[in-house]
Amino acid sequence: MMYDLIRYNLVPPLFLVFFTGITQWLVAAGNPARQFLFSNLLDPGSFFSWTVVSIFLLWSFLSLKVPAKTFLGPSTPTGYVPAYSANGVQYYLISLAAYLVLVMAMPSLPLAIWHQFGQIISSLNIFSLVLCIFLLIKGHTYPEVPEGAKTAPLPYQFYAGIELHPRLAGVDIKQWTNCRAGMMGWAILVINFAIASIQLNGFKLGPIVNAFLINIYLLKFFHWETGYFNTLDITLDRAGYYLCWGCLTWVQVFYTFSAYFLVAHPTKVSNPGAFAILVFGLLSVILNYMADYQKEKFKASGGECSIWGRKAKSIPVEYKTHQGKTKKSKLLISGFWGLSRHMNYVFELMLALSWSLPAIGYGVFPFFYFVFLVILLVHRTFRDDEKCLAKYGEGWKEYCKQVPCRMLPLLF
Repeated sequence: MMYDLIRYNLVPPLFLVFFTGITQWLVAAGNPARQFLFSNLLDPGSFFSWTVVSIFLLWSFLSLKVPAKTFLGPSTPTGYVPAYSANGVQYYLISLAAYLVLVMAMPSLPLAIWHQFGQIISSLNIFSLVLCIFLLIKGHTYPEVPEGAKTAPLPYQFYAGIELHPRLAGVDIKQWTNCRAGMMGWAILVINFAIASIQLNGFKLGPIVNAFLINIYLLKFFHWETGYFNTLDITLDRAGYYLCWGCLTWVQVFYTFSAYFLVAHPTKVSNPGAFAILVFGLLSVILNYMADYQKEKFKASGGECSIWGRKAKSIPVEYKTHQGKTKKSKLLISGFWGLSRHMNYVFELMLALSWSLPAIGYGVFPFFYFVFLVILLVHRTFRDDEKCLAKYGEGWKEYCKQVPCRMLPLLF
């Protein structure tokens, strides 16, 4: 079929070439002093970039080797239960402290990272692609469990991955790439670029607001890291180019773009304006937390709780486990979860907009991440619907009747 030909044979190599290549264009787009050349795509990196990348990746890997509480993720269809290290907040705080100590010892470090960001992305690209090749070979030769997706064409196997939960030296690779390297790299880089902006342009509140809001969001992520192991990224998506390269390289160059952009483009927002943006961003964080808290409160109480001063309402549903057993559950339709099926996504978009606003006045470039997140989350609502319909059946259809909007109440 034409659809299968496009999805499994054409899209993977096209995405590989486009997204891998555009990383260097983004580095040039955020810094007028850099010119994008196709030869940049073949840049092997520098001694400095490989030192930075190697130290950080080793640090993030070792964070999963130190003694810590173990969290068991959901079982796979074959009964495999992945184990994760539950020390996310400690890792986040110690990593930030270690970075700040480095900056105090080497004040030139923030600007050095900014000046050699292209080489750092080259090093990340090379490492990530080699890792994806390793994961492809591992999935065929010695997988953790025999449940890998090996029937698709080879380009798709490389792109989408084979194994759900590959491990290396006892470490879950997806927890390493997605959480410990991907999210922590994002957190440190935006702080680095905020410091570099102050060193280059003088003190302005805008870059600080950008870095602060992003780090509030990421602190929340690490606090909730064990909850992340129940999401589609972990339970459905496999370890390949899409996830592992995406977190190791794409997140570092694209998700940090607004902070990187503000180094070469001093914020045009006044300090009072930046403070207003901070308030808007913090409101978004609070609303996002309240939405998550409502769902957690509902789960913890078995549905016997009050939300917004009223007894929580729900839709009873049934589903079958991988072992064929029928279980009962409830889907919350009160509070934010009665307004739309993914009101939390709206608050995430508000937050992403807030940390992009300090770069307002420079066109659409600083808002790339916000636009990307809109597309990503809208697409994810359809993926969520597809997965939940398959899991809950008629119960999900009834839930969608009660809560007809996917994200925006009355609109979508």
